[in-house]
Amino acid sequence: MVDPISQIIIHIKNANVAGKATTTLPYSKLKESILEVLKREGFIKDYSKKGKKVSKTLEIELIYVDGKAKIEGVQQISKQSRRTYTKAKEIKSVLNGYGALILTTPNGIMTDRQARKEKVGGEVLFKIW
Repeated sequence: MVDPISQIIIHIKNANVAGKATTTLPYSKLKESILEVLKREGFIKDYSKKGKKVSKTLEIELIYVDGKAKIEGVQQISKQSRRTYTKAKEIKSVLNGYGALILTTPNGIMTDRQARKEKVGGEVLFKIW
């Protein structure tokens, strides 16, 4: 079974290295909510659902500035073999606020800034910068 978080990270990394404008991956509600957070934070241009019923996919449009990818790096924190959780007081910024830490909380998927603002902790999914 493939971890959906690692699938998003790998697709985005590979598309950036190849210089592609878009990439597609299989649809799931978790992936869609993660992409919504990435879009809101300005790491991706947009995403859209394609297909019907069983064969749904998500198409991600990446951002390039002067031929260079907006996303410089992504690091997965929680894995299937080892889940990592944090309290709201222990959440630290990524690269002094330049990047974002994506968490899944009882209030949904959000960034480190939102989690600190709402004073809620949760599972740390990945860092993106």
